[in-house]
Amino acid sequence: MKRGHCIAILAAAIGWTAPGVALAQGRDPADAAARCTALARLKLPDTAIASATLVPAKPDEATITGDVPGYRSFCRVVARVRSEPGSDIGLELWLPAQGWTGVFHGNGSGGFAGTFVLGYSGMVEGLRRGFATATTDAGTAPATPLEGDALIGQPRKWRDWGRLSTHAMTKTGKAITRAFYGEEARRSYYTGCSTGGQMGLIEALYYPDDYDGILVGAPVMNRTWGHAAVLWNYATANRAPGRLLSEAKLKLLNKAAIATCWRQGHGLAGDPFISDPMRCSFDPKILQCQGAPSESCLTQGEVETAQAFYSGPIDRNGKPSYFGWLPGSEMPDTFGWSFLQKPINDQPPFSALFKWVFGAGWDWKGFDFDRDMPAVDTLLDGIVNDATRGSLAAFAARGGKLIVYHGLADTLVAPGQSVAFFDRQAAQIGGTARLADSARLFLAPGMMHCGGGTGPDAFNTTLGIPPRPPSEDARHDLFSALIAWADRGEAPDRIVATKFSTDEAGRIAMQRPLCPYPKQAVYQGTGSTRAASNFRCETLPLRNETRSGDSKAAIPAMAEDLPGR
Repeated sequence: MKRGHCIAILAAAIGWTAPGVALAQGRDPADAAARCTALARLKLPDTAIASATLVPAKPDEATITGDVPGYRSFCRVVARVRSEPGSDIGLELWLPAQGWTGVFHGNGSGGFAGTFVLGYSGMVEGLRRGFATATTDAGTAPATPLEGDALIGQPRKWRDWGRLSTHAMTKTGKAITRAFYGEEARRSYYTGCSTGGQMGLIEALYYPDDYDGILVGAPVMNRTWGHAAVLWNYATANRAPGRLLSEAKLKLLNKAAIATCWRQGHGLAGDPFISDPMRCSFDPKILQCQGAPSESCLTQGEVETAQAFYSGPIDRNGKPSYFGWLPGSEMPDTFGWSFLQKPINDQPPFSALFKWVFGAGWDWKGFDFDRDMPAVDTLLDGIVNDATRGSLAAFAARGGKLIVYHGLADTLVAPGQSVAFFDRQAAQIGGTARLADSARLFLAPGMMHCGGGTGPDAFNTTLGIPPRPPSEDARHDLFSALIAWADRGEAPDRIVATKFSTDEAGRIAMQRPLCPYPKQAVYQGTGSTRAASNFRCETLPLRNETRSGDSKAAIPAMAEDLPGR
């Protein structure tokens, strides 16, 4: 599924995602404007309120192209937290003028952040549910999600981005909420994906009292090596001519990977994705041209590029340094393999992080992973990689609930990171069963970064990238499932993910259950493979000790010595 630029999508979210709902009974809205305006004079430590404005409600509207949902009236607050020199954390807060349910809802950002926009889709959903809902720019403005050069030489901003900004947003957001309503929030939830996923994990690991429930997708954990993996891909494809994989070659590669994994029993015939790519062994060398190059085969250079994408960074001795991308992720999508090969402002994607270490004149062409990554980690590991450390024990002890989801066709954040995180936390907390009392991981076959791809991806009302699930009950929506778990102890044993037709809006093409790791959805052998009811969740035997593109190497998610373990 093709996706437009994520910023454009989410910037538009408030116009089409927030449905009109009947406002709950609550405080008389007549004084809402006065109470909202008064927030501009609120005094909080290290905090300046930039604006506080009442946004009037907008009713549902019927148009020639269909119904356009409205939204309830809310007080929009923008504030900045400056706790020390170099730190300037922005936050935006939407406070329902009437019908507040007593819930505070925090939201994350994406990439290098620097903007509130990437939090809007989650905020729209929070507002729709009557939550006081907030997001932050992560303290990195004037950086943008795809460009971080503005942060060169600003270590405090790196630290705010890597760890501190979400807690500042939460603490300050709750204080403003209390001032507006005259009472504390009774419950608190957090939602975010990518960098927003990292921000949520940091909250669970280091600020366990901030939230009762945390829902995160594709969380970035090892920042330094995550950016190194993207650089590894870009350098492999661009250092020599004839190595770039065209859209046609990516489709060829994807088709061959799916067919290979079907034959190995890791997918179902007819599915345009691989059910269990972590078990599949696929070597793109089977596509290497035996004669003249053509669109139906890969040249040696193209094979080597594909092998590097699957392997991830390896050292000069052939040992894996980090995770690679999984079979089935070879897609010419907005954030697929095509994106990883193309420059942004004549630089590899997300490469500004290396300029923080080596200066504005850094040139990717001279980067040596064995020589230079130790310098990157020496400077940045202790600042931006806190999600690779810490324990969920305190969060679990106070009754907190964490749900992580990750697309198995993700090519911006390696899915193996999330598996490794859960394996590590299980070892620390007393085993998988005990960890499942407070934290669960759902892996989504065929889904790309936060959404999109060929697999069912509609299962989270806060995302804004895929369509909303057909129902917002706890069986179809992870946000509702998180709330049911945190509030009523109803742990999610399976979530029905939906794939909508690309030809007919609103028509369901397929549904498939997502199961809590280490369980997987297994077809029962009868009935349509497009119906979730014909699958059950089972725990399969341990993965084999191979991975795609390198039959002699251990699967990254199982390797104890990889970064992020």
